[in-house]
Amino acid sequence: MAYELRQTRRFARAYKKLQDNIAADVDQAAQTVANDPGIGERKKGDLAKLYVYKFRSQDQLYLLGYTVDHEIRLVYLESVGPHENFYRDFKR
Repeated sequence: MAYELRQTRRFARAYKKLQDNIAADVDQAAQTVANDPGIGERKKGDLAKLYVYKFRSQDQLYLLGYTVDHEIRLVYLESVGPHENFYRDFKR
């Protein structure tokens, strides 16, 4: 059974700015994460709770950052964007 998805405000603002075809790819990536939250790469250091799932859209690498609460089977979508400056912007 898939985990439930919740968006943070940061994710919603970034998602709203995406083109429709990229947003469709983000939707597909989010569904993939909901079905298997362990698919993303877990970060280290000050981003230790963050998982990142990488996917391609329009020949560009995009990252979907999320956190998981296994007890209530919930995935929080934290951020989405191109690889360039993703981690710098996330730390702000």
